[in-house]
This record gives sequence, C-alpha cells and structure tokens, in this order.
Amino acid sequence: DPELIPTLRDLFSKAQFPDQLKVCIAWQHAKDDTLEEFETDPRVHVIKIDYRESKGACWARNLIQQEYNKETYTLQLDSHHRFIQNWDTELIGMYKDLQNQGVKKPLLTSYIPSYDPDNDPAGRVRVPWRMDFDRFIPEGAIFFLPATIENHESLKSPVPSRFYSAHFCFTSGSFCLEVPHDPQYYFHGEEISVAVRAFTHGYDLYHPHKIIAWHEYTRKNRTKHWDDHVSQKRDELADKKDWWERNTECHKRNRCLFSMDGERYESIEWGRYGFGTIRTLRDYEKYAGIHFGKRAIQAATIKREYPSSQLQEKYKNDTEWEASFLSIFKHCIDLQTEQFTEDDYDFWCVAFEREDGTSLYRKDVSELESKQLINDAKNSKQDRYIKLWREFTTEEKPHHWIVWPHSKAKGWGNKIEGKL
Repeated sequence: DPELIPTLRDLFSKAQFPDQLKVCIAWQHAKDDTLEEFETDPRVHVIKIDYRESKGACWARNLIQQEYNKETYTLQLDSHHRFIQNWDTELIGMYKDLQNQGVKKPLLTSYIPSYDPDNDPAGRVRVPWRMDFDRFIPEGAIFFLPATIENHESLKSPVPSRFYSAHFCFTSGSFCLEVPHDPQYYFHGEEISVAVRAFTHGYDLYHPHKIIAWHEYTRKNRTKHWDDHVSQKRDELADKKDWWERNTECHKRNRCLFSMDGERYESIEWGRYGFGTIRTLRDYEKYAGIHFGKRAIQAATIKREYPSSQLQEKYKNDTEWEASFLSIFKHCIDLQTEQFTEDDYDFWCVAFEREDGTSLYRKDVSELESKQLINDAKNSKQDRYIKLWREFTTEEKPHHWIVWPHSKAKGWGNKIEGKL
C-alpha cells in the first residue's frame, strides 16, 4: 500500500506522546518493498509476510493481535489513514469519560470520514461519521453504510453504536485476548461477527462524536489479495488455495456463528472465536434491533435511531418482539453489457422467485432506465458491468433472480438468471 509510509509518519507526528506507541504492522510485501525509516524504528514491530503466503485481512489482523503485550489500550487501523493533532490523548479522554459515566468496557469504533491522497488535506470530510445498517447479503453477512452524526457540534460524548469497524477500533488492550479477529474469516462477515462477539464479552460500542482520523475508502489502482490468490497463480501460492475458497468457507462459518439458514452454532468448536458469557446473542439482537435467523430488522434500525436495550421494553413478550421485525432483502444484480444485444428495449422484467418459479417480488426496468444503465456501464472506467439494485421486504429468502429483456421489434430476448 503506497499509503502505509505516509500513514505511519502522520500517526507518529500527530500523537501527543509518540514514544509511548507500539505499532505492529502485518507487512504483506513483495521482494522490493521497503518500510523506509520505519524498518529500524524501535517503536515499530514488523511481521514480515511474503504476499504469496498471506491468507487475507482477517488472518493478518489476528497476527497483529497476537503481539499484544499488556499494553493499556489497542487501536486497530488499516494502512491508509490521516490523524488529528493529539489523536492519542483525545481517544483516551473519550474512553475515560465513558468509564466515568458507568460504561465498564467502552469500545470506540466507526466508519470514520474519508480523505483523498491526491487532494489532501483539502479533500478531507469535515464531519464525523457513524455506521448504519445497509442490508443482509445473500450469503448472510450484514453490510453497513456510513452516515453523518447529526448535531455532532452539540455532543459532549460518543454516541451508541450497533456495529464495529475493522479499520478503526480503540479500546482496552485486553480486547486482543478477549475478542481476537477470527483468522478463518476472509473478508465479508468479519465486522458483524466482531461486533456481536465484543458485545457478548461485555463491551459497549460507541462512535466518536468528533473526528479523530480519516480513512481512504477507494484504494484505487492497487492490487488486492484476491487479485494474487487465483487459480492461474496457484503454483506461486504457499498453501495452494484460491481466495474464493476461503470466501465460501468464511460465509458458511459466519452463518454458523449466527445460526442462519439451517446452520448451527454448535456445529463448530469456536474456542476464542465464539460468543462471550456476559451477554447473549439474543441480548445483542434486542439491543441492535436485528434478527439474524429471520434476516430482519426493526423500524428503529431503519430509521437510524440510536440502539438501546430500552427500545425493546415496549414488547410484552417474545412473540410481540418476534413480530416487530421487517424482513428486508437487498441485492445487486451484476449484468454484462454483452448480454443486451438489441437497441429497442421497452422494458426488462426483473423478478425474484422461489425455487419452484413462483414470484416473490417483481420490479421492472423501464425503457429509459435500460438505456441509461447500458450507457453508464459502457462508459465506466472501472468495469463494464450493469449494476441493478433491488430491495424489498419478504418473509423468505428468494432462491434466484431473473432479468428478461423485452424488445419492441423482437419480443422477449434471452432470460438471464442467477441463483442466490
């Protein structure tokens, strides 16, 4: 990551007590990469990893946590950040203020605001962000969206959070022992798994009410782990496993953790990577307004109300609580422009169906929208895929989707289908 060295320089230069920091880097590097001045910096501990031997981000984060040596606090970051002045004492101050309010184990985390390395500092977002629910993906994990913290100027302390960000987490150092990142996760599912596990271990999640740091989200034009770990490069890999195999295993493990889609928590020996004993999974669901088994959320979660166990006290029993959930299914259908060969489509049928072909939901693409989608994809600098989003409430997960374009002159074209 070309942002690693600038991130380290900014982290040390902006800290009030830079010599009290211990920075551990899981350095997944190529032969000619260098850490420049930080290769001999006594404050920096480097875990050197040949990029061909890497097993992904979650695995790397776990390696870092294994280097914990009774430090008072831990701050987990990615390799692309910028910081405010005295970020270290600001975080410690927030942490101690929460403890003074009676929060035994505060955890400060968020999708922090963005910066642009090509336009810095002018391109920095100047308001603090939070994390909101976006959707359950078909494989079962939850996706999140960043949003501005409203009225942040008047806030005196951090605000409650439902979720955990792997690119920004500050809490007690013992978190590395109590809630280590599961190295068998690959990418998706990591953040929701850590959020719930932390909650069950007695941690209370909060978003910082003011900016502490910035994060780069695009990481454009950079090789990703999955670019290097594919079949055509298997001879170069230490363990000969494609990224998608890890990804598939990760999704199944995540469904087992939350007992989703018929998978069972008890089917895996979780050890350090399971739930804690201070609170239960159901306690988290009642706090966050999320039901994993149903892939459902409550209205308060959709409305971005701050989470609270007290929100659930209005339900007289579990039956009322169960009935309060809205099952929301949101999915992005990826289509290739080459699949659309005509220039006179008047609509595309877009439907989600059960396994027997009966319809659960249908919302078609109009003539104008179809032209716009094709043009946007053809002109895209990133890829030539048409990205078609659909969102709806449902009591059951769809089995598959269909997109069936209709031409004014030729009638129905080829039906495009995808299993979920």
